Amino acid sequence: MKDTSSPMTERPADDAVVRCTGLARTFGSGRAATVALHRVSCTVPPGARIALSGPSGSGKSTLLHLLAGLDEPTAGEISWSGLGGPPHGRPGTVGLVFQGPSLLPDLDVRENVALPLILGGTPEQTALRAAGDVLRRLQAADLAAKLPEELSGGQAQRAAVARVLAGRPALILADEPTGQLDHQTGDRVITVLLNAADELGAALVISTHDPAVLDRFTERWTMRDGTLIAAPGPGKGAPS
Repeated sequence: MKDTSSPMTERPADDAVVRCTGLARTFGSGRAATVALHRVSCTVPPGARIALSGPSGSGKSTLLHLLAGLDEPTAGEISWSGLGGPPHGRPGTVGLVFQGPSLLPDLDVRENVALPLILGGTPEQTALRAAGDVLRRLQAADLAAKLPEELSGGQAQRAAVARVLAGRPALILADEPTGQLDHQTGDRVITVLLNAADELGAALVISTHDPAVLDRFTERWTMRDGTLIAAPGPGKGAPS
């Protein structure tokens, strides 16, 4: 079988936030099996700003879920050694922003933002203060006491971003975070993500269909039929 893996932004192993080698992911078995990823290899370096594009069903979400440690590959290896995490299992320094609604309906925004910290062992009052601080930095303090049902799509996504940032991740992953937003609101969400990544010194990988979002990233990857393809952005040379 032909090896379709692509060396993406390859760097020395000690200079990688996350490194994947020959990842494959198949859902189901037998005739019902669906191959979502085909032997994908990639490296996310510190401080990366990567936009991942491709049609629906090309494997973007599957790859992001593997990078986040929310799913396990059928074959291949993934390591977060650059984050100080274990070679297997999700490290706590990865944050994922989902495309759709992800806030718990019975909690207000501040409680939603604080929840991952509380579940991670942070005392409740400390977590709530941290959540309030993040919301203020994102100019969303006015949302703190609102329930998710009271939020617009853009406000809900900003709250979801705040929840991720409260954990101060070293790697931020965002799966089509503007897919359900109008252009202006989506642009603000991308600005929030970029600014937050700068503030935290975090790597940022975002999947998107939006050409306007792609234009804001200097490094672009493309997925097609479960295969990762290199595509240098403006000012970038071809990947080695």
